[in-house]
Amino acid sequence: MIQADNGIDKAGRIAPISIVIEPPDSHSDPRIYMAAERTFLAWTRTGIALMGFGFVVARFGLFLREIADGQTSIKLPHASFSLPVGILLIVLGVVVNVVAAIRHCRRVRAIDRGQFRQAFGSVFGLWLAGFLALIGLAVAVYLAVLQS
Repeated sequence: MIQADNGIDKAGRIAPISIVIEPPDSHSDPRIYMAAERTFLAWTRTGIALMGFGFVVARFGLFLREIADGQTSIKLPHASFSLPVGILLIVLGVVVNVVAAIRHCRRVRAIDRGQFRQAFGSVFGLWLAGFLALIGLAVAVYLAVLQS
């Protein structure tokens, strides 16, 4: 279908517009930089939350051991499972923050060059979500085995 300048095709119907129209200097628009910074800050919050949650998980095993030491009737066979999971979450939070900083720098450089739209996908977020799902599944299996 060939479009005329006024958006009407040769048959007189309104033609769908398939081209995104951007201002000539869209890469210098401050809103683009602010959106990139908001994304960076969101990833930073995610990394900090993972580190905080990892600390809580690691210390929860210590809490369970203290309770078990106080009462002779409670026996915890695998109370040390929370420490490696907590450390793993803390390391994952550090990795998220480092990757977020690297991606933010690359994103700002791509915006400066006017190549932002082609430069980035959401692969990192998908990998992170999958990895967290595996950690959650491992913890759920551990708790199910611990109950039986």
